[in-house]
Amino acid sequence: MDLLNTLVEKGLRRELPTRDEALAVLASSDDELLDVVAAAGKVRRKWFGRRVKLNYLVNLKSGLCPEDCSYCSQRLGSKAEILKYTWLKPDEASEAAAAGVAGGAKRVCLVASGRGPTDRDVDRVSQTIEAIKEQNEGVEVCACLGLLSEGQAERLRAAGADAYNHNLNTSEATYGDITTTHTYADRVETVQQAQQAGLSACSGLIAGMGESDEDLVDVVFALRELDPDSVPVNFLIPFEGTPLAKEWHLTPQRCLRILAMARFVCPDVEVRLAGGREVHLRSMQPLALHLVNSIFLGDYLTSEGQAGKADLEMIADAGFEVEGAGTTTLPEHRVHEEGGGCGSVCSAEPSAAAGADAEQSAARTDLVAVRRRGAGTDLAPNA
Repeated sequence: MDLLNTLVEKGLRRELPTRDEALAVLASSDDELLDVVAAAGKVRRKWFGRRVKLNYLVNLKSGLCPEDCSYCSQRLGSKAEILKYTWLKPDEASEAAAAGVAGGAKRVCLVASGRGPTDRDVDRVSQTIEAIKEQNEGVEVCACLGLLSEGQAERLRAAGADAYNHNLNTSEATYGDITTTHTYADRVETVQQAQQAGLSACSGLIAGMGESDEDLVDVVFALRELDPDSVPVNFLIPFEGTPLAKEWHLTPQRCLRILAMARFVCPDVEVRLAGGREVHLRSMQPLALHLVNSIFLGDYLTSEGQAGKADLEMIADAGFEVEGAGTTTLPEHRVHEEGGGCGSVCSAEPSAAAGADAEQSAARTDLVAVRRRGAGTDLAPNA
């Protein structure tokens, strides 16, 4: 396909594709899927070789969130039967993080439900970061605490945080359809605050919420402009008890096309395969490693992932290697560019273009397992 040759050439030059080219990737047929994966794989290998970075989630505070994000099992009014607990103590969080590091994780992601942290919360998380850093030499720590107030990003950075995560989730045009208690602009501002404080920005999306191809392209192009170092791509886990419990639109093929589009648009960024991979990619997860260079190890915030050992075996069997602690994730030109980003050249109803993917796919509720182990429980974590 001339399109794929063009996209590979642009990816190797860190040049932004056109919107029509990005849409064409999402509209490509199943017969073309392996060609799409192979093309995006060339771009992935150019900037990241065959390395896979492992990240480990620690849910510091679970459930009872005052925000109304429709996709979230921790949202206001959620009837999902998830674990609910208040803040973990620093030593408890550090113990949970250590399990992930022992399993091969290079980055620990500390997440807490809520609109945003109070200054007391920032103090508490700062103590947790310091405890984790003290006990795990060389580990990266990313905080995800919601919307930040003035000065909080700087305080997290001073405590030793390396990165801050706050996802855009969907396009600006449809953001009000999934959340009403805060705005798209609020999210953008928080990511920018983290960048200005010298934190590595992590911001991504959630696919499978009923969005169109145009929405997906909009949010990925917005992420390219926002310039994060990491772009996690989540696939909606339709928890029973949430407004989006019946949104089963994704197929493994659709997920791979979305990941390929993200790689073409942000060629030299850490594209991370995040929540929902086991539910929607299923046995095709290894193919996704040709597109992404980062995954979460083990469990997620409120749902269980596949066994950590299975993750490691999948990486090895697919011919990839776990990225070591002494290796820099990002390409050298991004490490030294001020503000990082995609490179110095960076200046509703599903649409008909989605084709067969837009139809309701079979609901695989059997694959959605509520997390009952690890942080906030007496059971050993999955790592």
